[in-house]
Amino acid sequence: MSVLEALRNNGFQTVDYAVFVVYIIILVGLGVFLSRGKKGEEKSSTDYFLAGNTLTWWAVGASLIAANISAEQFIGMSGSAFNSGIAMAAYELMAAATLLVVGKFLLPLMIEKKVFTIPQFLRDRYNDGVGLSFSIFWLFLYVFINLTSVAWLGALAIKQILGLPAIMGSMAGMQVDFTLLTIILILFLVAGLYSIYGGLASVAWTDVMQVTFLVGGGLITAYAALDVIGSELNIDGGAFGAFAEIYSHLGSIEGDKHFNLVVTRNTNIPNITDDPYFDIPGIVVIVGALWLTNLGYWGFNQYIIQKGLAAKSLDEAKKGMIFAAFLKILIPFIVCIPGVCAFYIMKGSYEGVPVIELLGDKLAGSIERSDDAYPYLIRNFTPVFVKGLSFAALAAAVISSLASMFNSTSTIFTMDIYKQYLNKNASEKKLVTVGRITSVCALVMALIAVYPIMGGADQAFQVIQEYSGFVYPGIVVIFGLGLLWKRASGAAAVVVAIGTFAFSILFKFLLPEVPFLLRMGYVFICLVVLFFGISFMSKNTRPSEEVPEKTKRTLFKWAHITLGFAVACLLLGSQCFFNEDLKNLGFEAFFFLSAMMFSLYIYLYNNAKDTVEDVKSIGIDIKIFKTDRAFNIGAAGVIIILVILYTILW
Repeated sequence: MSVLEALRNNGFQTVDYAVFVVYIIILVGLGVFLSRGKKGEEKSSTDYFLAGNTLTWWAVGASLIAANISAEQFIGMSGSAFNSGIAMAAYELMAAATLLVVGKFLLPLMIEKKVFTIPQFLRDRYNDGVGLSFSIFWLFLYVFINLTSVAWLGALAIKQILGLPAIMGSMAGMQVDFTLLTIILILFLVAGLYSIYGGLASVAWTDVMQVTFLVGGGLITAYAALDVIGSELNIDGGAFGAFAEIYSHLGSIEGDKHFNLVVTRNTNIPNITDDPYFDIPGIVVIVGALWLTNLGYWGFNQYIIQKGLAAKSLDEAKKGMIFAAFLKILIPFIVCIPGVCAFYIMKGSYEGVPVIELLGDKLAGSIERSDDAYPYLIRNFTPVFVKGLSFAALAAAVISSLASMFNSTSTIFTMDIYKQYLNKNASEKKLVTVGRITSVCALVMALIAVYPIMGGADQAFQVIQEYSGFVYPGIVVIFGLGLLWKRASGAAAVVVAIGTFAFSILFKFLLPEVPFLLRMGYVFICLVVLFFGISFMSKNTRPSEEVPEKTKRTLFKWAHITLGFAVACLLLGSQCFFNEDLKNLGFEAFFFLSAMMFSLYIYLYNNAKDTVEDVKSIGIDIKIFKTDRAFNIGAAGVIIILVILYTILW
């Protein structure tokens, strides 16, 4: 079958293609329009890399979500939901809670210290070696992991949704699907057309449109798929009736956890690696090392936190975090419910007859691996116009993430390597030019690397999460304690940077049947012990300023509270040694929470009492952590919604 024949026979109508084409034209046009600077003025590095610090709260929040949600979620998370159920939504729901922590504690410090890039902070707080090593690390991560994985998953989805044939050929000794490679090139070019020239301003303001398509199109896709299922199976109540039927049917199957937000170990499955618990183990998602993934990603990831740093004020940045948290709560309904619906279609039954037989020849294609679930659903269960809208939503997710990554890659190279080591006296115009050239180079390198690097993993989302988990424990320790603790030393940062990989690889081989989210917790505990031990032994200190008595009392009060929590969590975690049911619920996660609380205790107590500090310590005024009424009300709203969801779907 030729490409043109496939485009004519894939269920898409002219109006669907029109919706998508109009979306691309508006996106690129808006991006180019927004890339124009003031008449007669050249863009400065602040304009290009931080949007001139002009982002409002709604632009910050929308851009955060647009940068975050990509094919990794639409395809990868939906595929994981097909395999393991809505427990995968924990990544999104707990991210909403994490955004509150970032908005209250981390972002204010970064904005106050005028942080331009994350490696810049490491250089200023520790030493040049730590800053340079993380600059190089993030450049490799963005180009060879993030850009390649997002483009690859997006291209796979687009190819399947459109029903395009593989056009195989040989290139550099490899068998290559040129259909996939062409789609990847188009995605790179569309994202690059406006982001490379316009910088963060173009990326962030177009993300407001992107997130509208992303969230709106995603919700409509989920609703439309349920509505078609209800109609085809003659279920009363339309989409809501279909959802109730799926919920009831899957809930009636013994051992099925597709509608559980907290998954317990199913001992009827002898091999733990086949159990959904292995991917999303019990209460680990609430009190365990999932917090490391979320804090590392939302707090210390350049292409995410850069949106907050570009806000016009600290208050706008905080409000943006709240807005992003509310949007994040919607994501499970956009990506996880479709995955569960696809599972019901392939494995479920209605009135004793398999659903796949009832639908019969009305279905095109198949689900050969978990990550096929979302494209399969769009192709078969979304009506005319909605199909085009769904396709645009997926494209919006991929393109917005690629655009953010291009910008952050250029920011890190230009500001942390070029300006710092290659041309310290570079003009503003030169910095912008280097930034644009860097983005083009990143595009070309990712295009060359995408095929050799990206394989055919069944659940790409889980693969990405696990291997990202190799670095996040170290990132959280190094950045978190570097921001907060005055005794944090450069030597400790170097050891922990190496240790996060060493311990992660070691535990991966020693504990292959332990869920990776639990292994991350064990790695964190080891790194915390190392970091505190080396920092306390460091002689590279200076006398610290006397802490005001009122501040000291506040620090001591919270130190004792966190110590109490640490002891309580330690006792709770120890119960898993005596109660098999608690162990199957993942109570070992409380050991991680105990370590985190104990770390906070040391930081609070030591900051109040110790008379010396690291020579590169940064002073902290705890008043910066105060939040206004609007932030507090918004945060309370997010927490209440999360409690309700976990209560209903535990």
